[in-house]
Amino acid sequence: MIIASCPADSSELTFGGGIDKFTLMADAKINNESRQFVSFTFYKVDSEWKRLSEKEKQANGEEWTQTIKQVSDGVLLRSYSTLGMKADCDFMLWKIASNLESLNQLAIAIQKTALGKHLQTPYSYLAMTKRSTYVDQHQHEGQEGTRLTVVPGKAKYLFVYPFVKTKAWYQLSQEERQKAMNEHIETGHRYPSVKLHTTYSFGLDDQEFVVAFESDKPEDFLDLVMDLRSSKATGYTLKDTPVFTCIRQEISDILKSF
Repeated sequence: MIIASCPADSSELTFGGGIDKFTLMADAKINNESRQFVSFTFYKVDSEWKRLSEKEKQANGEEWTQTIKQVSDGVLLRSYSTLGMKADCDFMLWKIASNLESLNQLAIAIQKTALGKHLQTPYSYLAMTKRSTYVDQHQHEGQEGTRLTVVPGKAKYLFVYPFVKTKAWYQLSQEERQKAMNEHIETGHRYPSVKLHTTYSFGLDDQEFVVAFESDKPEDFLDLVMDLRSSKATGYTLKDTPVFTCIRQEISDILKSF
């Protein structure tokens, strides 16, 4: 699914908003010509951990953060709160890496921490970057779909959902699909405040795509999605739920919420 994007405003990627100084540089970590693996992992903290003393929770949180720092070399991380937005998950980690092993080792390390033993994973989506076949007629600086790397911006909100097209979509000719996507992309260009990251899951996970939209204006994202409902390409959507509304936040601040 391709809609539109604005140029990335920074190559600096931080764990949350930067308060913990967990900072990585995208250009230094990943070659722009290398495809990336992208993971969206949603966590739920169990009630037992929430009943621990503040001292115990603080110690667990510090161990968890330090563990991630030690094993996340080569992994770009962003943390988001979903508290109050989704009943069955509390926070999400957006992870970007050049290989599956880095994501695997990070997951193992998280699981072994004291906090990790109290975390459930109700949702997890795996995808890769890939150049789109539909954006040739719509290229501009920072155009989504032309890059092999994901470079998050600094928007406060992130909207994420898995996406599956119908089998009938793939039976259309390339010309027919291009025409439908041209309309889709032009609609997206009317919302420059919304930046799209499209990643591909064919054969890697149950969905075909995972789309993530960054914006400081939730109302613009809502209006964009409503406008796209009338597009021809949307008629070939089989599934585009569940939808997650996420607020960018330091993991240390997220854990203090419990």
